[in-house]
Amino acid sequence: MLHFINHPFAYNHKNVDAALAFDISSLPLDIQLQILGNDHNRSLFSRLPEKLLGIDTNAKTIKGEKYNIKTAILYFMPAKQSGKQLCPMAATAGCEKACLFTAGRGAMNSVYLSRLRKTLYFNQYRDLFMHQLHNELIRERAKAKRKGYKLIVRLNGTSDIRWENIPVSGYANIMEALPDIIYYDYTKLANRKVPANYDLTFSYSGVSEYLPFVQKAVANGERIAVVFRNRAIVDAMLANGETFLGIPVVDGDNSDIRHLDPKGAVVALYAKGKARRDQSGFVVG
Repeated sequence: MLHFINHPFAYNHKNVDAALAFDISSLPLDIQLQILGNDHNRSLFSRLPEKLLGIDTNAKTIKGEKYNIKTAILYFMPAKQSGKQLCPMAATAGCEKACLFTAGRGAMNSVYLSRLRKTLYFNQYRDLFMHQLHNELIRERAKAKRKGYKLIVRLNGTSDIRWENIPVSGYANIMEALPDIIYYDYTKLANRKVPANYDLTFSYSGVSEYLPFVQKAVANGERIAVVFRNRAIVDAMLANGETFLGIPVVDGDNSDIRHLDPKGAVVALYAKGKARRDQSGFVVG
């Protein structure tokens, strides 16, 4: 177990408060004030996170248990909410406002605080973060095996990072370090070259500026996730054997185990939460 209280900076950041473990100067001022002005929040940000991964933390990943699979997900602050852009195509695809991450800034609830700390940890202590992630995956893999499950890992729960380019412990990436684990993600980056045990599903948007990337994904025969306005639209498409983008449609809400879905198919999802009101083109219907 890692404990870091008042950990000194490894980099030459302009530290807002010497008692904090993170440089929070790039965060919006209201967030900085809520961290510094609250004893509980200040205590949280005076140490690095002890746990990075959530295991079957939502209703959809829990559905994977019927396949004897446990799903570990890493959640960050999406887009540029941490002061650094973690979703490079968010503006082009028009999906920033409709992001599945819906915790409001004013709330500063436990989910928001947890994701913000992990994101700052990743950005400011990269080597230490990756070492901890590596060790945590080894433990979770063993725990899942003891219970009769196989572990799969989604590292971009609310981000779009090229994990294939991030080294860890002398390996080119975490996929190479732990090759017996299947990793998967949704991505809006159409030109990624990833290891064989890293499965990607391209994420659709109907925004005109994003169309060339969608066309490239279709031409490459990629699996494409599409978010429709409601479940009724998805059910009708499946019942009628309809296509989208000229390719067959499969149900994407029976589980989140995307690597079992065929390539060259549309994985039909339906909008939830604030995304149901999105008019950017990210949500279809």
